Amino acid sequence: MKCFLRSVDGKHGPIALPEGKGVTIGRGPETLITDRKCSKTQVELVANLESRAVRVTQLGANPCSVGEALLKKGESILMKEDQILFMVNGLHPYTVLFKEDSSKPAGDAGKIDKKSPKTTITAPPSISSKKTIVDFFGASTSKGHKRRVQDDNTLAGSSNKKPKYQDTKAEAGQEWDDSEEEEIARKLAHLQETAAKANSNPSQTSSNDERGVVCSKDSWEEHGKLLLFNKKGIQASSKIAGFDIDGTIITTKSGRVFPLNADDWKILYPEVPRKLKELLANGYKVIFITNQMGISRGKLQPEVFKAKVEAILDHLGIPVQVFVATGMGIYRKPVTGMWDHLCEKANDGIEVKKEDCLYVGDAAGRPANWAPDRKKKDFSCSDRLFALNIGIKFFTPEEFFLGWKKAAFNFPVFDPRNVNPSGQLYEPPSASLVSPSPEVVVAVGFPGAGKSTFFKEHLVPKGYDYANRDTLGSWQKCVAACEDALKKGKRIVIDNTNPDLESRSRYIDCARKAGLPARCFLFTATIEEAKHNNRFREMTCKGHVSVNDMVINSYRSKFVEPSTSEGFSEILKIHFVPIFKDPKLQALYQQFSE
Repeated sequence: MKCFLRSVDGKHGPIALPEGKGVTIGRGPETLITDRKCSKTQVELVANLESRAVRVTQLGANPCSVGEALLKKGESILMKEDQILFMVNGLHPYTVLFKEDSSKPAGDAGKIDKKSPKTTITAPPSISSKKTIVDFFGASTSKGHKRRVQDDNTLAGSSNKKPKYQDTKAEAGQEWDDSEEEEIARKLAHLQETAAKANSNPSQTSSNDERGVVCSKDSWEEHGKLLLFNKKGIQASSKIAGFDIDGTIITTKSGRVFPLNADDWKILYPEVPRKLKELLANGYKVIFITNQMGISRGKLQPEVFKAKVEAILDHLGIPVQVFVATGMGIYRKPVTGMWDHLCEKANDGIEVKKEDCLYVGDAAGRPANWAPDRKKKDFSCSDRLFALNIGIKFFTPEEFFLGWKKAAFNFPVFDPRNVNPSGQLYEPPSASLVSPSPEVVVAVGFPGAGKSTFFKEHLVPKGYDYANRDTLGSWQKCVAACEDALKKGKRIVIDNTNPDLESRSRYIDCARKAGLPARCFLFTATIEEAKHNNRFREMTCKGHVSVNDMVINSYRSKFVEPSTSEGFSEILKIHFVPIFKDPKLQALYQQFSE
């Protein structure tokens, strides 16, 4: 099979794209493009004949596009036969064509001449000799080609030498690496054969190592806010080894916390590929599980991230199943939605045995200076909490890949497992929730403290009017509703956060003018509990409007403890006591969510 780049408008003949080699295309005589906004080295194209796809890497300053994806300089994306590449600013369209060898293209289109300007072989726009497009997208060893294998020691450092494409003839050291990979492949094939025999004879199936059917091709799936990639060669298993990606499998080449572009990555430690291959040889299914909130926020194009994932796996040279949470909700770690999808829908029906599983991630709750050369604290504890929610073993990358001893860590202040559904609802217990006479009840508490649920459960059914700023639109309308209810001799609840003296005084004044009492219901949920409740509502209540952390933090900054000196006749403390009618909802609530 051969691959060609075709001009949609027919300005020139097809341009050959050799398997696994970078071909630079741009303004010039080979394309007849004269547009000055198109660089002479606008894009680099690398064909993969097996997957019938071409990796497009943006080199020029002005954007090219593939389908609906607009690329920035340094970004890559996979292009299929049914997509169109616009060379620059939506102009100069191209498609790719894959032809079997028996189909002879006209003219010299199928000939590769390194001296010809039509097929300039260039190095990728990389700043390190550790990685080139060939590493990401090289020819398969099954076709007799030697893959270019890097010395693992170079993965930990950087180089100022410009990367150069190497010929398929391997050097002595590379041949040793290839033989090692071939040995791993042989062991994997043996494991797969054993699993196939066990499937045909259930009596021979090991209870400790159940395996599924080998995946026959690469594929992406989308399930709402979950992206799932099945790499060719993955095999279901009762034993799962899960890994975060950023900070665990890879880190940035630039040294920045966040990558500059889709190609700003390198393998975190030289030991990573070897350890992953050992897991596969021992019957584990290797999966990557990552949060990528930038996708739902519009900061990261899905197709760009997909290309990055495939490049990482091509570099590692192993079959991996990848789960990507693209937004808030049930799939976002540390909530176990992605793991649940794996167990229920993405493991060929084979039961996952938690005692044989593990998860590795860098968000482990470690404090500042947790190691001599590690000054910064972990940005969160979400990976450790993810493993805890599931009930499987957890390791940091340093513990798993390098054998370091366990580091100290801090758990979140709020533990949802300790919330007592049978706890005391309010205090003092001698107080009465409901008054037989007209009154004003003023709520005070964080968003997410359970105010609305409490009032609608305990006071509104008893005949209290209800005023809420979210539904009425302003505090002025809440005051008007309060005055109207009192004139009619009714009782009313003011369900707002009311953190300070000013916000509460409006309703105390209403009661005073009417000669009636005003009581304060102070909801005691902490800021951590309120944030957890808000995330739980996002996952379980359709149409719920999310309250961002800025609003919750604003309440804390304004909060003044209510007092009877303000004019309240009584202050009741209302504790958050959740009621669960569904055991599954209770189990979900008791998961760490941040």
